[in-house]
Amino acid sequence: MNAEGIKDSYDLVVLGAGPGGYVAAIRAAQLGLDVACVESESREGGLGGVCLNWGCIPAKALLESASLARRIKDEAADFGVRVRGYELDIAAAVSRSRQISDRLTKGIKYLFDKNGVMPIFGRGRLAGGIQVEVDLKAGGKAVISAKNIIIATGSRPKTFPGFEFDRERVISSREALELTKLPERIVIVGAGSTGMEFADVFNAFGAKVTVVEMLPHILPNEDEEIAGVVSRSFKKRGVTVKKDTAVETLEKLKTQLNVTVQGPSGAETLECDLLLMAVGRKPNVEDIGLESAGVELDDHGWIRVDKYNRTTADGIYAVGDVAGPPMLAHKGSHEGFVAAEHIAGIATHPVARDNIPSCTYCHPEVASVGRTERQAREDGHDVKVGKFPLSANGRALTAGAPDGMIKIVADAKYGEVLGVHMVGHNVTELIAEAGLGRALETTIEELASTVHAHPTLAESVMEAALAALGRPIHI
Repeated sequence: MNAEGIKDSYDLVVLGAGPGGYVAAIRAAQLGLDVACVESESREGGLGGVCLNWGCIPAKALLESASLARRIKDEAADFGVRVRGYELDIAAAVSRSRQISDRLTKGIKYLFDKNGVMPIFGRGRLAGGIQVEVDLKAGGKAVISAKNIIIATGSRPKTFPGFEFDRERVISSREALELTKLPERIVIVGAGSTGMEFADVFNAFGAKVTVVEMLPHILPNEDEEIAGVVSRSFKKRGVTVKKDTAVETLEKLKTQLNVTVQGPSGAETLECDLLLMAVGRKPNVEDIGLESAGVELDDHGWIRVDKYNRTTADGIYAVGDVAGPPMLAHKGSHEGFVAAEHIAGIATHPVARDNIPSCTYCHPEVASVGRTERQAREDGHDVKVGKFPLSANGRALTAGAPDGMIKIVADAKYGEVLGVHMVGHNVTELIAEAGLGRALETTIEELASTVHAHPTLAESVMEAALAALGRPIHI
């Protein structure tokens, strides 16, 4: 027996208690395995990883605050609600976001206790063979043998040379979630999901926001037409978006930052008080003993895994961000679920990496699954495309949210749904229908013939399918 009641051996040891790790640990325990989960955060509330502590959950809480602020400022009177005086308080919004995160992360400890998972707080690494060595937060070391190991150590924000984080004026998403006072001028580098979500929040609370993106359109992983709707919406709200623009240099002055960029019109200098680097994340694979255990990385620096998330070393699996893109919490959780079941020896399905939904929670929201129109054509498909504008949807109009559309990309010969792309009010709640449909190999004919309740936003999926078939009703 090691210190603090930690046993010498377990059926499964999981490194990391984020969405991939804690789900794997709980599912394995449900299947009768003796499980320990190692987490480098020292407090019980630290369970849940980046997503619950410093990512998905607190960011979405701030976006809800931003949405409410914008509705009060710009839309309440149209709904017959006249507000005589209000105050924007980013500190209160941040406090609320932290309370929500704390509630959920403490719930992970309850679930561990309920299912018999042993949490171990410390820095874990592979120690050769199927062993794990942990530098305990409470002091000392623990060496644990395991029949199986799941690596779920997650990722961290990355930046460019010359734009290193100082955590005060040059920040990552982690620091952005703790700002209790917004500076007047903010530059965000990167117009992916993270950059656009924070642009939404900062703009709603009164900051002057400029977004710099080196690629031709914002949200580069999304359909260009869908991204265009978001771009126009942000422009109307006063957010400056510079596409096809690369950052060159950063000059730190006493009173401001000067960011030199190179765009279609040449070089210019952007003056700001705060710089948020939102240019992606990199996997936490350093100093965790991969080489000694025989775990290989692929050419991009992620852990190489198969369809059940087995690594190149016997008995060792990897899930979540360390196992490669898309770096999404729900992808990590699903991989953890599959890996746990595979370890337990029960029948399970491989991870369908071509059917993982992507969601961006700025306003309007963006959601997608499957191939874009461009990708489908590049794949060699003859495609049918159906579109339905939310401006023709009764539920969207009653919600005061007419901006947006549903776009379905289908194979022209058989009608198989190749991709579904959405932008608009609450579309992140609609994408599950498309994901389920693709899992069942649905066709546009089946989507069009499925009765959808009225009035709902979901009707727009049916209407887009009808449009793809050439028989639209409401457009």
